[in-house]
Amino acid sequence: MSVNAWLKSHRPLAGAALKRTIGLGVGQGLLAIAQAWLLALILNAVIFEGAGLTEIGHLMAVLLVLFLVRGFTVWLGERSAFQAAALVRSGLRDQVFRHLQRLGPRYLANERSGALVEMLTKGIDDLEGYYARFLPAMTLTMILPVVILVVVFPADWVAGAVMLVTAPLIPLFMILIGSSAQSKNQRQWKELARMSSHFLDVIQGLTTLKLFGASRREADEVARISNAYRSSTMQVLRVAFLSSAVLEFFAAIGIAIIAVFVGFRLYGLVMPMPDWLMALPEITYLQGLFILMLAPEFYAPLRNMGIQYHARMAAAAAAEQMIRVLDAEPEARSAPDANPPDRAASGHASLQAPRPFGLRFQDVHFSYEAGRDALCGMDFEVPAGARVALVGTSGAGKTTVINLLLGFLSPTSGRILIGDQALADLDLEEWRSHLAWVPQQPRLFQGTIGDNIRLGRPDADIESVRAAARRARAADFIEALPAGYDNLVGERGAGLSGGQIQRIALARAFLRDAPLVILDEATANLDPESERLVQEGIEELAKGRTLLVVAHRLATVRRADRILVLASGRVAESGTHEMLSASNGIYARMIAAYGQTAPGQADVWNPERENDR
Repeated sequence: MSVNAWLKSHRPLAGAALKRTIGLGVGQGLLAIAQAWLLALILNAVIFEGAGLTEIGHLMAVLLVLFLVRGFTVWLGERSAFQAAALVRSGLRDQVFRHLQRLGPRYLANERSGALVEMLTKGIDDLEGYYARFLPAMTLTMILPVVILVVVFPADWVAGAVMLVTAPLIPLFMILIGSSAQSKNQRQWKELARMSSHFLDVIQGLTTLKLFGASRREADEVARISNAYRSSTMQVLRVAFLSSAVLEFFAAIGIAIIAVFVGFRLYGLVMPMPDWLMALPEITYLQGLFILMLAPEFYAPLRNMGIQYHARMAAAAAAEQMIRVLDAEPEARSAPDANPPDRAASGHASLQAPRPFGLRFQDVHFSYEAGRDALCGMDFEVPAGARVALVGTSGAGKTTVINLLLGFLSPTSGRILIGDQALADLDLEEWRSHLAWVPQQPRLFQGTIGDNIRLGRPDADIESVRAAARRARAADFIEALPAGYDNLVGERGAGLSGGQIQRIALARAFLRDAPLVILDEATANLDPESERLVQEGIEELAKGRTLLVVAHRLATVRRADRILVLASGRVAESGTHEMLSASNGIYARMIAAYGQTAPGQADVWNPERENDR
């Protein structure tokens, strides 16, 4: 879809506010015609007929009312235009945000956060001028000049002909200049997106840059990118000012020509004029005043559309990025079974499984791209109510397995079964409602601790939140805070330690009360005391649930009912800790390499380092 077609397709988002803006604009134009006629009557009566205040008093009163009504109409039009733009902004933000949710983490991992943030903020804000200014201006340009011509031609066809001939010059030069400005607008938008992305990356990695002494070099790079953006902005402004000057020039030329024709013919009423000028139709002072006052009103919509044409170009440059994002297709799900059980009308089956339920990977293959296989015939089963641990070196496929289960990826081939149902047949929203996920680095959002725990159950009462916090061993430190569960935390849990954040994430899982819990290295990077508390919470969380653990801590692995050792996208070994330790396989080598610890220390081993041996 082209940019213009895309922008027009979102016009319905503005709703009735846009139609009201256009209607008020037309009404304001009609009031301007009436105002010009009344002014002409008053001036003609005072200047040429010698009328006094008594004779024109009623006309002055009507003119005052017209001034007030026209001013009120202009105010209503501005208000309606703002409402139309606000509706479009909110609707588009909702649409883009929901589409990004559907695209999932895999898509976002390949995009620069700064560019996406710029698109969702300034990019969508740049569309305001298109819907609030350009579209009404374009519609009024097609209506008001025609109405004024209909009024002017009966009064003086010469002035009407001048208007008719000079009017097309304004949009013609607007298009000629605008075609040059559009490429500059697009370049400016790309420079802004690049600057935003780079600046955000620099801010996020500021600590690393400081430690490696690279902060000054990056500051110079930010300055260089900022200067490039400044240069592209000045180029756009240069063209914008030039086009405004050209449009004003042609509008002034048109008004001047009309004034010359009107003026010379009025002058000819008292002085002899050339024969060719005398051949033109006569005109009265009243008609002349009326036409001269209407001339600026005739060119005003054309000039306004030319000015607002730059709002359209800015919107087109911003829309290109949105079209790219909205045209991206979510990860295609595997083809469902021909006759899945309990298939709903939507095409997805409802989850029919006991609590807790088991899951099974059947010959699952997955490739991120051609020639890059992440999983090669992954085959394993997690029985209902069991605790299964996934271990392996970096790149073995642990994260891919988790993302497949969470529904962020779909198998290239093979099946994932939940109970006896294929995951591809299930509605993702319903499936995820049966999951609880505790990642290695949980995300806390700015707000209260209670709201962060309620993330999975927004309607949970405070007693349920407290009970979940107690079971996650988080109640003690929460209740010691000044505001308790209403205590505010910063973005990403600023103000809390890593162990406290991890226990809040566990509290979320307890509150959600899901039958399947996925723990992604939940005890990594914690001090011994925090690890002990988190581990106690995990022990309680595992009761009556199916637990799938990606683990680096030996203590976590030892407690698993079954350990799956992944290598090169396959299950290389499977068994209990004792069985695998006694064998001479990958797991045993991991234990031998990293299982020896000093007295009093926690058993820690890091399978990610196994590749270094």
